[in-house]
Amino acid sequence: MTFGDIETIYVNQLPSFYEKEEAKGIAALAVEHVCNVSRSYYMLHKSDALTLVQETSLIRILDELRLGRPLQYVLEEADFFGLRFKVNSSVLIPRPETEELVHWVLTLVNERKKQGWPDGQVSVLDIGTGSGCIPVSIKKNLPEAEVSALDISNEAIEIALRNAVMNGTEVRFVQGDILDDSFSLQPESFTLITSNPPYVTNSEKDGMHKNVLDFEPHTALFVPDEDPLLFYRHIAEFSLKHLKPDGALFLEINESFGHETCSLLAEKGFKTELRQDLRGKDRMVMAWKDE
Repeated sequence: MTFGDIETIYVNQLPSFYEKEEAKGIAALAVEHVCNVSRSYYMLHKSDALTLVQETSLIRILDELRLGRPLQYVLEEADFFGLRFKVNSSVLIPRPETEELVHWVLTLVNERKKQGWPDGQVSVLDIGTGSGCIPVSIKKNLPEAEVSALDISNEAIEIALRNAVMNGTEVRFVQGDILDDSFSLQPESFTLITSNPPYVTNSEKDGMHKNVLDFEPHTALFVPDEDPLLFYRHIAEFSLKHLKPDGALFLEINESFGHETCSLLAEKGFKTELRQDLRGKDRMVMAWKDE
């Protein structure tokens, strides 16, 4: 069996919610992982033969994918912002939209440095960190920054800590619940606060793929229909106390509640900027104290 043969099998046997090109991409990722080859090598060597061990591993991966399990959980890894992260069902799979949020954060820091922010005095807190993809990526690109991360889940913190070590970064992790302030941090101690909190309403479940609903942690995804901005309200109140006067808050948001999120932040005393992701969906908000 060759690389090309395994691609054909994946395209023919993956669940119907995977389109043909997506199925090809999944086959490529599986081959790259199992055979330790680059994407370019894979594309140029479709006629290369697989060993029996490689073939068996790729079919085993396909069997799990046919059950609806996401590829990242099968491989126990995901790529984010040019880095590799360990993932399992205790944490959300990092998404490209969140990479856009990290890029916005880094752009702001570089702009502020030109305006006088001193090196070594940038302090960051990521709330609801999950795999740690946001703080680890920030620390990797801003090695002089002090970076901390918060999550309610001990299992998530264990994964995030592994990812920090694996990517050669030092991030301080804190276990706590942003909804009840079950942790202690100094006031006005952060230059930047970031968060990709739960924001999918329960009524939106019907439009989601089975591989998300059945495998990714619901506590990191869903909020009640009657209070869709629950986490944003608590994060805003926390940020009023813990952001430095010239600091900024960066939030990933539900595309359906962009203006509502900005209104909530304004009521709490913030000025805001709403941005769209590359697909043109309201996806990110930057906020700063209105003083």
